[in-house]
Parts: sequence; C-alpha cells; structure tokens
Amino acid sequence: MIVPSIDIMDGRAVQLVEGKEKVLDAGDPRPLAKHFGRIGEVAVIDLDAALGCGNNTGVIRELLELAPCCVGGGIRDVQAALEWLDAGAHKVILGTAAKPEILRHLPCDRMIAALDTRGDRVVVEGWTKVTNANVLQCIDELRGYVSGFLVTFVEHEGRMGGLPHDRVQELVERCKGARLTVAGGVRNPEDVAAADRVGADVQVGMALYTDSFDLADGFCAPLKSDRSDGLWPTIVTDPTGNVLGLVYSSRQSIRESLECGYGTYYSRSRNRLWRKGESSGNAQELLRIGVDCDRDALQFTVRQHGEGFCHTGQSSCFGSTRGIAQLQRTIIQRALNAHPDSYTRRLLNDKQLLKSKLLEEATELAEANSRDDVAWESADLLYFTLVTATRAGVSLEHIERELDQRSLQVSRRSGDANEGVR
Repeated sequence: MIVPSIDIMDGRAVQLVEGKEKVLDAGDPRPLAKHFGRIGEVAVIDLDAALGCGNNTGVIRELLELAPCCVGGGIRDVQAALEWLDAGAHKVILGTAAKPEILRHLPCDRMIAALDTRGDRVVVEGWTKVTNANVLQCIDELRGYVSGFLVTFVEHEGRMGGLPHDRVQELVERCKGARLTVAGGVRNPEDVAAADRVGADVQVGMALYTDSFDLADGFCAPLKSDRSDGLWPTIVTDPTGNVLGLVYSSRQSIRESLECGYGTYYSRSRNRLWRKGESSGNAQELLRIGVDCDRDALQFTVRQHGEGFCHTGQSSCFGSTRGIAQLQRTIIQRALNAHPDSYTRRLLNDKQLLKSKLLEEATELAEANSRDDVAWESADLLYFTLVTATRAGVSLEHIERELDQRSLQVSRRSGDANEGVR
C-alpha cells in the first residue's frame, strides 16, 4: 500500500532531490498530515535533525495528534527513540542508529530500520556519507530486531523515474517476513500496485506533491474487485468499531471522501456519487479508510452526526448499538431530552451528587468478591463514569483515543497508590 511521506525542514514540508537540492516547498505540514492520515500511517522525517542542523520536534509532536505517524530523522540513541514512542509515534525509524546494540533495548514491533542506498551501498548522516555496508547484509544483521525496513533508493529520490522493481522483489525475499517499505523514484500508481503484489509498501512524497497522481489513485492502485461494476464493498464503522452499515465505493467516491473529509459513496440505485447526510443532515466526518488483507473490501471509520446512519433513524442498519456505546448514547439523549426529574439529568446538574456516587460505586467495586457482584458494580461505575464524561463533553471516542495513546507509551509508571488515598 501507499505510505505518504512528509519531510520537514525549518518547520515546513519540503522535497529534496537525492537528499541535497530543495526543489519543492509544500508549506505547513499540519494539513498534509490530516489529509494523508485518512488512509493510515504517515512517514514523518525530520531532515534538520538528520543533517545535524536543528530539529522540528515541536511541529512533529503536533502532527502526532493529527495522524498515525512513523517518525524518523536524527534519532541516534535509545533515549531519543523512547521519547518519540512515549510521545505517540506508532513506530520509530532509525537510520544511523539501526544497530543491534541499540535496537535490542527497544520494542521490536515498533522499530523500522532505514537503509538508504546508492546502488548496493548504505549511505548515512542525511545521505552525505557512503559506507562499505551492503544493504542485503544489513537486512540479514537487523532482521531479528525490527518489524520492518525502509529502503530508499537515493539515486532515484525526487526524480520520479520509476521504482527498480527487480531490486524490490529481491529485497522482499531477503526481509523474510519483516515488512518492506521502499522509497525513491515513484512516478505513478502502477509502481505502488507492482510493489504491493510482491509484498512491499511504497513511501511516496514527490509524486503526491507535484500532482503526478493523487492520494486516491495511490491508495486504490492495489485494490481488486470481483464485481462487474468494479465497486468495492465498504463497511462503515464508528470510532469505537460499531458497524453502522454496508455501502459501496468507487475510485471517484474515495477521492471525494479524501478531499472533502466526509463519507462519500457510490449509490448503485441512483448510479452516482452520494455524500451521506446530503439530504438528511446526518453527515459523516471521515476519520480513516482501511483496506482488508485481500485488497477487495474497505472500511470507513467515521464520526456520525445527526440521528444515525440508517434511513430508519436507527444508529445502525443492523439495529441499535449495544453495550457501552449504547449507554453513552442513552446518557446523551437523556441529557438533551429527558424529563427534569430523570436521575441522569439530576446527576448531570448536581456535581456534588455525581462525585459522591462515583466514590461510592468505586468502593463497592473494590469490595466486590463474586463474579456477579463484580459485573454488577462494574456496570454501575461505568454508568457514573460516562455521566461524568458526558457532563464534561467527553465522548467514548475520546476515552478510547486516550487508551490507545497510552498503549503506545513504552516508559511505564510504577503504579503505586498515591499517598493519602484510602
């Protein structure tokens, strides 16, 4: 699949030819990250740090809030890598520091070794120094320490002359299960599709910035369809994973979704594009488009507005949501529409009562022993927790995002109880 790339110099997104000449300034990287992040991970490279002339740490930390990012550039020791992992980087890309003595202290599943090459030789220090290391030998040496490799063909970088596909095939075979991403020379969607067919991802920068092809073309390039109309079945889910419905997508509807940021699909009955909510007002803010392992079905993760997804007024075409998601939905409805004497409304209006109930239910859960009692008290505490969250304008999506963010942290707190807490 395609991995969009943002190279940052002096706080701006740029493109260099062979790592030397700046030929393009794409401006503020923040809107780029939000746009690119709609299809998955984005590679963010700090060129200033890589070249040893400053850094863009502040800007990159902002990008981590906008998109799932793999961060690289000038990360040369264990502590620097850990700081980026704790900051929320999905993965860290190590170049010069991709050595066993450093990698063995870092989580393998979050590490990518960047091997920048001229021919078969690895170059380091911002592509300024050619080493005697052979790229295939480096893969053999590092394969057990990383989850993947990023191999950049420096002599092709920024020139859009096409990927060297024979080398891509050789590198995939050498990686033996570690995921390979290649960069340098990509000129059209077929480069992305060809690499995907042999098991490699393609990191793309210049081609996207110069409009040689757009994000939708790059994303759709590896997709397949067994339908005569060429459409892709598309599952629509909310941010918590609840299925809202089944629709169909075309290349043009995907392009429209990525550009406008709203769920847009292909209507088979009307034989045209339709943006969800264009008549009902129940619009969908697009968060992410994913593809399944066979490349023939899609998942749109959306933030649904209005009454719900289904034309019947239900939240889902498969019936109402259940569990915790439905609980918060009910609490929100009670907050807006319930009778003034409703208990939920009372809790929302009385902060002291809500606080006392939270403490009471937390204590009862801590003292519960049987399986049934623990389930009962947990449900009570979850109810009061979600009332508290709703009162503060915090959704279940916000809570799950915080949990996901914490799961990315490598450094752990001791977990000791605070002094004075009984």
